Amino acid sequence: MSISKKPFGNFENKPVTEYTLQNASGMQVSIINYGATVTKIITADKNNMFANVVNGFDNLDDYLNSSNPYMGCIVGRYCNRIAHGIFTIDGKEYKLAKNHGEHSLHGGNKGFDKAWWNAEPNEADNSLKLTYLSKDGEEGFPGNLNITVIYSLTDDNEVKIDYKATTDQSTSVNFTNHCYFNLSGNSNTPILDHELQLFADSYTVSDATLIPTGEIASVKNTALDFTSTKKTGKDIAAIGGYDHNMIIRKDDHSTGLTIAANLYEPVSGRFMQMFTTEPAVQFYSGNQEQGNQFGLCLEAQHYPNSPNEPSFPNTLLKPGEAYRQVTIYKISAL
Repeated sequence: MSISKKPFGNFENKPVTEYTLQNASGMQVSIINYGATVTKIITADKNNMFANVVNGFDNLDDYLNSSNPYMGCIVGRYCNRIAHGIFTIDGKEYKLAKNHGEHSLHGGNKGFDKAWWNAEPNEADNSLKLTYLSKDGEEGFPGNLNITVIYSLTDDNEVKIDYKATTDQSTSVNFTNHCYFNLSGNSNTPILDHELQLFADSYTVSDATLIPTGEIASVKNTALDFTSTKKTGKDIAAIGGYDHNMIIRKDDHSTGLTIAANLYEPVSGRFMQMFTTEPAVQFYSGNQEQGNQFGLCLEAQHYPNSPNEPSFPNTLLKPGEAYRQVTIYKISAL
């Protein structure tokens, strides 16, 4: 195991550094402290040829560009959508930036993805700890929120993301990582032949602007049925692209790690398993990005618009409580 680092530019007069974690088998994960962003995951295929399996940029300017589609970053304070940019806590209304039509998306105009994070590498456990203070009122959210994200790379080829947060006022939180995976190792190859299994029997029904209606529906006999493995492109035309909150099957209703997805790319033989403590995963097929469908996202999360849907799992974090999430992407070759 080893950790190396190199300069990656400057943001708001602070240095941005790219840290690279490497394990015994040669797998590498690179992260910059702008947006706590994963820039590369380099891993072997079935012929032991190494390639990058997440989409990213080679320079900071591209990450700073307004057209950057949340590439590889940590998203918060509330990932996904909050309807009309409004929610209420204890009778007090909070207004957020409407940065996605009439709604708030991924934390607003300047969410965690556009922040400079303090970084502390730890060679003892091959990890990188990133910390950020989201101040009271930032993007309209209440409370000073201290968030820690630890990326680690194990010798079992697991990329582990461990999130922790505390607040001094009640606030709504929902964090995720926004990596675009392409297990072929070639970001110019569409992901339509990737074979996906989602351990999700239901999903949150949404309106035309992707705000949940409150209804939970079965995936059975729909294009959203990935309960058995199928190519991501098989039914994509029928649905016009995937951008859906899939509810992870938790038979024992536990809050522990649960398998959420399996993803396989048949040419390279790369196989990825996703585990998470979160109740849902947003499956996004990159529909709006330039070139379309050259990477797919599997975003561990709570449901979109939960602060305005009392029946959804709670996203309220109170003083004295500790938020915790663990998500693991384990990559091998078959």
